[in-house]
Amino acid sequence: MSDAQTELDVLAVFSHPDDAELSVAGTLLKLKSQGYRTGVLDMTRGEMGTRGTAETREQEAAEAARILKLDVRLNLGQPDGHVWPTEAARTAVVRVLRSHAPKVLLTTHWDDPHPDHANTCHIVREAARLGTMARYDEEGKQNAVRMPALMHSLFSRRVVPSFIVDVSEFVEEKMAAIRAHASQFYQAESNEPATRISDPAFLDQIELRMRYFGSLIGVAAGEPFYVREALNVDDPVELLTRPMNIYS
Repeated sequence: MSDAQTELDVLAVFSHPDDAELSVAGTLLKLKSQGYRTGVLDMTRGEMGTRGTAETREQEAAEAARILKLDVRLNLGQPDGHVWPTEAARTAVVRVLRSHAPKVLLTTHWDDPHPDHANTCHIVREAARLGTMARYDEEGKQNAVRMPALMHSLFSRRVVPSFIVDVSEFVEEKMAAIRAHASQFYQAESNEPATRISDPAFLDQIELRMRYFGSLIGVAAGEPFYVREALNVDDPVELLTRPMNIYS
């Protein structure tokens, strides 16, 4: 799933093959249902993971992409556990942005405790700006693009979200996309070493987390995002008076 000609509305850029599913799958599914073209860019193949292999994880990512109905899923093949904001990494992301011209980028928060996650955020923010500069990476022979907006998923840090996306209708599909990465999560018959995310309770925690953020906006399930830039709101009355069950 790597059509170099596909223009996207939304591109999620995360470090490892299951990160987008765990963080923003509900939002990707919702946007797809609204007619937007969606994609995921995995920075690494997840080869440093305690469980599974890079080859297995590639197959799992393809199945998850099918469930998410993605238009594009790409992998940059950066070294897992060694993602750094190098010139090569920034240029690689710039070329993806210029090829697919997404209007919005979803990525991690810069204060994520996993170094790969934090560095992916820095690479994405820098590449988003560099991609607008016509004379950057001229050897890539691609045209500069307009800078996309950035949404940062909140997962491992207690940060007050700028907004929460109602994903109530997409909980089951999100969990199915997560479970497509079967090597990483609980399997009773598995003899591989246990990890935090292979604990039987982990996937329940993911769903409970969605329920918690949904409760903050009066819906069944939500995914939280932080936006560092100021938001341009056309109609604050419509925005602030949108029906919310918590006030009824």
